[in-house]
Amino acid sequence: MSPTILLCFLIGYFLLLIIISFVTSQKSSDNNTFFVANRNSKWYLVAFGMIGTALSGVTFISVPGEVGAPSGNQFQYFQFVLGNAVGFIIIATVLLPLYYRMNLTSIYSYIEKRLGHYSYKTAASIFLLSRTLGSATRLYLVVIVLQRFIFDNYGIPFWLTVLISLALIWSYTFKGGLKTIIITDTLQTFFLVLSVFLTIYFICNSLDFSIPQAFETVKNSSYSKIFFLDDFLTNKFYFSKQFIGGIFVTIAMTGLDQDLMQKNLSMSTIKEAQKNMFTFTGVFVILNVFFLSVGALLYIYASKNGIDIPLDHITGKPRTDLLFPEIALNNLGSVPAIIFMLGLTAATFATTDSALTALTTSFCVDFLGMDKAKNIDEKSAVKKRHTVHIAFSVLMFLVIIVINALNSSSVVSLIFTIASYTYGPLLGLYSFGLFVKKRGLHDKLVPIVCILSPFLCYLLASNSAALLGGYVFSVELILINGLITFIGLLFISKKTDAQTRF
Repeated sequence: MSPTILLCFLIGYFLLLIIISFVTSQKSSDNNTFFVANRNSKWYLVAFGMIGTALSGVTFISVPGEVGAPSGNQFQYFQFVLGNAVGFIIIATVLLPLYYRMNLTSIYSYIEKRLGHYSYKTAASIFLLSRTLGSATRLYLVVIVLQRFIFDNYGIPFWLTVLISLALIWSYTFKGGLKTIIITDTLQTFFLVLSVFLTIYFICNSLDFSIPQAFETVKNSSYSKIFFLDDFLTNKFYFSKQFIGGIFVTIAMTGLDQDLMQKNLSMSTIKEAQKNMFTFTGVFVILNVFFLSVGALLYIYASKNGIDIPLDHITGKPRTDLLFPEIALNNLGSVPAIIFMLGLTAATFATTDSALTALTTSFCVDFLGMDKAKNIDEKSAVKKRHTVHIAFSVLMFLVIIVINALNSSSVVSLIFTIASYTYGPLLGLYSFGLFVKKRGLHDKLVPIVCILSPFLCYLLASNSAALLGGYVFSVELILINGLITFIGLLFISKKTDAQTRF
């Protein structure tokens, strides 16, 4: 596939996003528009657009790639997705009513009112750290694909590719914020979904399969096993580990994350927000079935055409998340290549633009108090918000450059692990706030508990085989992380005569 054609496509794509930004922010670009879209978003737009945010570019290429991984993943990821669905329902019925009763802009304001100042700053800091690391790493993994298949051909250095990517995201988010994001994410999700279905069509066409034949072939292949019920202790894919982990990962990394919750808080009523979450959940589950099916078809296609899994340029080992781009960009033809790049770009930037907006909102509200200053000069507040927005763009750029300079794929895995570990304390903080009604905290000690908890959790996971009779943790570890935090908070708690109920 010609890099020039792909580059022209990318330029046209971002011009479209910038035009949308200009139109949506023309009437208003104040902080209320940026933070909560004036609380008049349409639930169906948010529900559809959240798909693009939830399914990052990493998911777009990694979930299909993992289907045929040497570790025998197959469709085990769907066990995790089923847990996600339960988690989304809990968010809709427990957390969203709480946020709406309190009329929050930042969801971490609940922690301030319930537990105290230091607990509040700790929760907000956890989000800023986790989302910055996670989003930068996701963008890094996809920029590698853009660099390999487009920008290397023009001699453009990696750092400039990253800078261009972030500058483009900044250009269409800095003014309209969430109001713009809701529209652009809806468009990008449409492109993402379209690319998945068209990819299935093009692969089926290349294999001379009809769509029913393709799904029958996938069903009867060695890739379609969903439920893993053997060897509970040592199997990371065991159903209960994946399912329970899916529930609590969703609660912590969606329901306690400013990014996805910010979109829900932009609607006028709790009923619309819940309708959004229930609709989103159904579409999310169905779309993941198609992602996994794409993965099976990719491996069937690769086997038939003698295509090997591409090697990592660092380790020299097979890297499954490069199989999708390899086949789409080099084997299926020009139109499928453009369709793939469309889906990858949409998934990546729908995640990153949303994260950048949420990071800016959290810092402005949780650390600069922009939702509390009654008499603040609006022009001054907007200028501060622009400065924060630029600062987080620069920070994300620096994180990506550092990851690349370390030149190790294990660093990427480590950063994802760090980001996932830090959400556990949020789970513990909110659990304490919601379920322990007659005890308060020694507030200044909360940061210590939230720092110690991930370290203790890491030590437990590293030595679980020896300590727990061979047990190996998987994604359910986040529940243990939250539990350790909760127990730590009980140790530093104190009785109170009355506790405010929210």
